[in-house]
Amino acid sequence: MRLTNVSGSVAAHSALGTALAAALAAGLAMAPAEPALAAPVKRSTASTPARPRALPAPQETVTLSIGRGQLVNLPGTMTDLFVANEGVADVQVKSNRQLYVFGKGAGETTVYATDRAGSVVWSATVRVGQNIASVGSMLKLAMPEATITATPMNGVVLLTGTVASPDDVAEATRLAQAFVGEGVQVVSRLKSATPLQVNLQVKIAEVSRDFVKQVGANLLSRDTTGGFLFGIAQGRNFGSIANRSVAGFPTLDASASFGLPAGSLSLPFNPATNSFILPNSGAEYNLSNLGQGAGRTNIALAGKLLGLDLATVIDLAENNGLVTTLANPNLTALSGETASFLAGGEIPIPQSQGLGAVSVEYKQYGVSLAFTPFVLSDGRISLRVRPEVSQLTTAGSVTLNGFTIPGLSTRRAETTVELGSGQSFMIGGLLSNAHNNSIDKAPGLGDLPIIGALFRSNSFRRQETELVIVVTPYLVKPVDASAIKLPTDGYKAATDAQRILLGQSNDGRTGEQRPVPTMAPPVTQRADGAPTTATPPAASAPSAARPQGEAPAPGFSF
Repeated sequence: MRLTNVSGSVAAHSALGTALAAALAAGLAMAPAEPALAAPVKRSTASTPARPRALPAPQETVTLSIGRGQLVNLPGTMTDLFVANEGVADVQVKSNRQLYVFGKGAGETTVYATDRAGSVVWSATVRVGQNIASVGSMLKLAMPEATITATPMNGVVLLTGTVASPDDVAEATRLAQAFVGEGVQVVSRLKSATPLQVNLQVKIAEVSRDFVKQVGANLLSRDTTGGFLFGIAQGRNFGSIANRSVAGFPTLDASASFGLPAGSLSLPFNPATNSFILPNSGAEYNLSNLGQGAGRTNIALAGKLLGLDLATVIDLAENNGLVTTLANPNLTALSGETASFLAGGEIPIPQSQGLGAVSVEYKQYGVSLAFTPFVLSDGRISLRVRPEVSQLTTAGSVTLNGFTIPGLSTRRAETTVELGSGQSFMIGGLLSNAHNNSIDKAPGLGDLPIIGALFRSNSFRRQETELVIVVTPYLVKPVDASAIKLPTDGYKAATDAQRILLGQSNDGRTGEQRPVPTMAPPVTQRADGAPTTATPPAASAPSAARPQGEAPAPGFSF
């Protein structure tokens, strides 16, 4: 500890005149060698002695490296100077309004400068360390995106502030320790500004086109000459050829018409034509099975040709289908944790256990997503993602014990990618184009030119599928609940009058505040035992829609 009178130092370092120097020397000669710390205190006649008043702690901090100094301009004129530890910092007086503060050793000390009245002109806490003054500049140069403050204290450097990622905390500590040397301990209280929660958006877009064209000819014939019946069948059963039905006609004696004795021949008689119906006099065509195929156009022809009864049907069918699927699941998870999402359902699948026992296992289907994010040091995201889109289909279905178990059409991708926040990447794609052309024909006859078209049918099928899966991760931070808007905000159920008279199914307006819980006002007990209701807290203050002065009721506000 050192207490210095500044008068001698001022005379030695200033350019004052000879007379002023002599006067100051004479004054110093009359003064004692060691200045008194305080004047004698006059005791009060009162029984209680006066208590000394402590000055406030220094409000200013001076940080220096060992071997470096700093010039301090004082706000007033000083006469006395106090240094608590000369081994940490040395103070030299340039004039009565300027000081030189010099760092000598690692540590912390206190400096006071007072005037003649004893008032503090300037006070400071001086902290000295090894290369401390340059640590902040070095860290700012090495990590320009970080905000780091290096504070020395008693051989320790405290690092405070915010860095971009968790790995930057270790990097800043390592750089500071290498800069100050092994003799100084570095304590890090840095915080990471990089959020460790990842929101993943997955876009699954699929377009499926199906084109089917079918052309078929179906021929049915009959030869009734000589009592020999002849027929050809190609394709599906669209009808039949039979003799004309005479069940609805009366049977009369036709012997006179053919010159035969009476009662020799009886034939059905058609009153509309006033003639008898001879056996095998005509064919009846039954085309009742036309139009049975969905999406088919049928052209039927029937009649007698070259002594044959012919019936043919030309089937024309064309089906053009387009199916589009767009799914956009969103999911948020903590770094290193696995999150899953499913929008779909489960189908029961029976499992035979032996001895007639059957168990049920459920299989999921729909749009599902599972991912595990890892936030890296530079803010990038390593992402293991597994999106899947599945739907029920009749293709591959199985019938077991009278139950039909449908098949599943599944599109799935599983991979690991590294992306920055907000960057998109296509992790899966499918482009499928399948053609199928089949011809059904009668051997030999189907190969004949022109007429062979009656003995064959062909079908053409083309399937095109395009599938794209795009993932986009985002680093996210939690937000205030009031900043989140829900689809149900502002929704209200319709009143009876609105439903019956106006036909409204709901009420409310977009943008209104959703119902929130309210608190009941606290109840206090007075000294006389009567309950007293206190003023409700500010959080439960009446809303604008509530009448003035009416206290809120507990529950939900609507």
